[in-house]
Amino acid sequence: MNTLPSLPGAEHADASPVRLGVLVPLTQPGWVEAGRHLLAGLDLAVGEVNDAGGIDGRPLELVVRDTAADPARAAAAVDELAGLGVAAVVGEYHSVVARAAAARADALGVPFLCSSAVLDTLTEEPTQWVARLAPAQSHGWRLYADFLLDAGRHRIAVATQPSVYWASGTRILRDHLARRGGTVVELDTNALTHEALCDALVDHGATALLLLVGHPEPAVPIVRAVRGDRRLAEILIGAPAGQPEFTEWAAALGEDGAGIPFLRYLPERLGPLGERVRKELRERLDEAPSFVALEGWDTVAVLAEVLRSHGTDRAAIAASWPRLAVEGTRGPIRFSRTPDSSVWQWTWTPVQIVDRDPAEPDRFRILHTG
Repeated sequence: MNTLPSLPGAEHADASPVRLGVLVPLTQPGWVEAGRHLLAGLDLAVGEVNDAGGIDGRPLELVVRDTAADPARAAAAVDELAGLGVAAVVGEYHSVVARAAAARADALGVPFLCSSAVLDTLTEEPTQWVARLAPAQSHGWRLYADFLLDAGRHRIAVATQPSVYWASGTRILRDHLARRGGTVVELDTNALTHEALCDALVDHGATALLLLVGHPEPAVPIVRAVRGDRRLAEILIGAPAGQPEFTEWAAALGEDGAGIPFLRYLPERLGPLGERVRKELRERLDEAPSFVALEGWDTVAVLAEVLRSHGTDRAAIAASWPRLAVEGTRGPIRFSRTPDSSVWQWTWTPVQIVDRDPAEPDRFRILHTG
């Protein structure tokens, strides 16, 4: 993975690899399946770049570091990768980890293209060094709130754990729902047993419960408890952060994990490029690729275009974000500034609200697009 041979027949004066640092969660408590999908997309795209001649005859190489969902570990990895001379750093799935990586990349003057994390505030101050492919949390979660209201769900409970990411999501939902007559009550899963949480849902007359918690713990046992409580037969369980996207969810919960709407970042239909990449990723992963795998492929497509057009100088890479136009698996990618974000942002990745079909849990149903 970390070392690729020189391209056959390359006669360039400099045939040394162009290195990209990669941050992915590959061990627990990180979401390992998400990290595996993200890395598969990155690696597939790098192989295609190198098969097409690399970057002006130089092979593209991934230097992978496991973040294990640890912000401090990610920040230290950015330091290490910068010292190894990478042209840029890419990747990461967990928002709090991406925020730590973005802050360190900004401080060091290393370009960071964030593949999958959505937290609005990746850096405290505006920066030229950081760009992001995934939509800002406020964009997707407001669409999710509108979906709940349109479905007649106005009394929303959120099961939470302490986290900047979950707190941000709760605030987005509360503010947006309040403007349309919805309410949000927060239930701290660290303070409530599963039985007490079910009692609180009944007491508050909640019509929806959103899981703003980690997977598999405590999300899986919470779903089982709610599904098993006859008083809550009509409540909608939702997971805007996307936990049901992955096969681990279906394997753990079976039918209980179906009918739980979540956000994913795909168009209603992929074009020819997206279909080709999805097919190749399916063969590589031996399962259906998530949108996270496509985010990985798109990440390398963007950086390859930057490197071919602007070279490997870090400052030149960072200066190129607003001038890019790249065809990705999910549509044309361009970066701009938005009022809610301190980084260069693809505005916007296609957004879907999807669930697993209760009649066939391995099949996804598109409930809303935005």
